[in-house]
Amino acid sequence: MEIQNVYFVGIGGIGMSALARYFMHEGKRVAGYDRTPTPLTAAIEAEGADVNYDESVEAVPTAFRDKSSTIVVYTPAVPADHSQMQWFREQGFEVVKRSQMLGYLSQGKYVMAVAGTHGKTTTSTLVAWLNHEVANEGSAFLGGISKNFASNLVLGTGRRLAVEADEFDRSFLRLNPDVAVITSVDADHLDIYGTYEAVKEAFSQFVRQIRPNGHLVIKNGVDIEIDNPDITTYRYSYDEPCDFYARNVELVGGGMYRYDIVTPSGVIENCRLGIPGWVNIENSVAAVAMLWCAAQSEGKTLDEERLRKALAEFEGVKRRFEFYINTPEVVYMDDYAHHPRELSATITSVKKMFPGRRVTALFQPHLYTRTRDLYVEFAEALSQADEVVLLPIYPAREEPIEGITSEIIAAKVTAPCRIVEREELAEEVARMGVDVVVSFGAGNIDACCAKIAEALKNR
Repeated sequence: MEIQNVYFVGIGGIGMSALARYFMHEGKRVAGYDRTPTPLTAAIEAEGADVNYDESVEAVPTAFRDKSSTIVVYTPAVPADHSQMQWFREQGFEVVKRSQMLGYLSQGKYVMAVAGTHGKTTTSTLVAWLNHEVANEGSAFLGGISKNFASNLVLGTGRRLAVEADEFDRSFLRLNPDVAVITSVDADHLDIYGTYEAVKEAFSQFVRQIRPNGHLVIKNGVDIEIDNPDITTYRYSYDEPCDFYARNVELVGGGMYRYDIVTPSGVIENCRLGIPGWVNIENSVAAVAMLWCAAQSEGKTLDEERLRKALAEFEGVKRRFEFYINTPEVVYMDDYAHHPRELSATITSVKKMFPGRRVTALFQPHLYTRTRDLYVEFAEALSQADEVVLLPIYPAREEPIEGITSEIIAAKVTAPCRIVEREELAEEVARMGVDVVVSFGAGNIDACCAKIAEALKNR
């Protein structure tokens, strides 16, 4: 089949929209469905995609109803009874998962895959930036909007391809990386996996799929079976001595740090990352380790001067430690954290960045199943803040579960805690006399960010 048209069911997803942009760049006609308009769907519409928000078959553009010239790409987040999906299958269209398409597009590339239950978006985006600035090559499919590239898609020369390897629905098992980073393996997506042991086994299978003579860079302390005899394994950490780690870490103001990066071949001194937070130092160590492995595979060494410059110029990812206000009077930042480990790491980072100041956490739980499985852990993480505001659960693809609400988290939070509706959040925050405020969540809490910032500025 000669593909002329690509139709995306769930085109507004961060990974799906990157693929949509890729095919538009390749000259294909692109259309798709999503539930609601968002800034991301508006952006890809402006770039030429035909997006509809009606799941009826009639909403599919006529040109995309020809199975001889159209391939359909879908995200597993779309329910099985989706009207358009059912019609495409009944009519005999070629229908593939996003992960299948990503695996196909990675063939013939030097694949640099970042996996983990958290930390992978910032790390993979930094890998893409370092490839661009230090190695002068590389493309990327990212799980967030890079501020440096102003996109979740990077198209460059050379064989290097940086990708975020998503464990949801075992999607990352479609990839065969040359070098892989594993940032974390926590109990998550238990609605898919059932048990934590099944999550760990999926990551072990991911390691088995690293190509012969490839490299694995895995965070120190992550406990999974590593039984691929054809690869070299390295450990990395924030500051624990191992193969790759940071030393001489110094807070230099505004949440920024200066530090050295220790590698197996020597020390890269006097690094400074362009985004704040100690957890991002750890992410930068993983990214540099990945670049180091790629250089080793090519028989090269890293250009330390260019590497230091690139680290300092890294602007991060939208919704990852994203500052809206940073003044001595008030700080407001937004973060995508939606797992207890992520919340804990970010709150710890913020308290280190702003010692002695009062931290208020605004959190929108994401998914009923994740709340059911981890509400105790969520409460423990949020209790590190000085004050907590919870929103109702964002359901995404799920139906409500009886007895599973934000109240079960609130009941176990030991800090002062209240629950408010999303529409009332900005006004509530402005009334609270807050000092350092961080909003968290993978749902639609980000739609409140501009209003919260405006309310705090006008306070």
